[in-house]
Amino acid sequence: MSAPASEVFAQVNDFRKWQAWSPWEKQDPNLNRSYEGAPAGSGSIYSWSGNKQVGEGRMTLAESRPSDLIKITIEFLRPFKATNDVEFTFKPEGNQTTVTWSMIGRKNFLFKAFGLFMNMDKMVGGDFEKGLANMKAMVEAAK
Repeated sequence: MSAPASEVFAQVNDFRKWQAWSPWEKQDPNLNRSYEGAPAGSGSIYSWSGNKQVGEGRMTLAESRPSDLIKITIEFLRPFKATNDVEFTFKPEGNQTTVTWSMIGRKNFLFKAFGLFMNMDKMVGGDFEKGLANMKAMVEAAK
């Protein structure tokens, strides 16, 4: 992204800013959102409840190292229960920033069986790419 790491970091570090770039925010125009804890950074919490495409869940920002790393614990409640760890890394390269978005989770029996037929990277990878592209367009347009 053609933006300083601090500007890109700010888009992820504040859950209220996710509405502008997250691919899931646009899938339900009636999405119910709530925020708790710190307004940004470690301890901030974002909960959502929506249609069957976005389901219901909660994200807690567990670690925030400015312009470097953000770790989030995400709890899915509906349509399935799962807990995953999400990580964003920000690597400055001159006047650009390389952003990596990953998610790791424990697979229960249902997910192991589901994994035999579906590739989870294919299921969410495209959404991650779309979200990063949306964020890129947004931070670059703000210059």
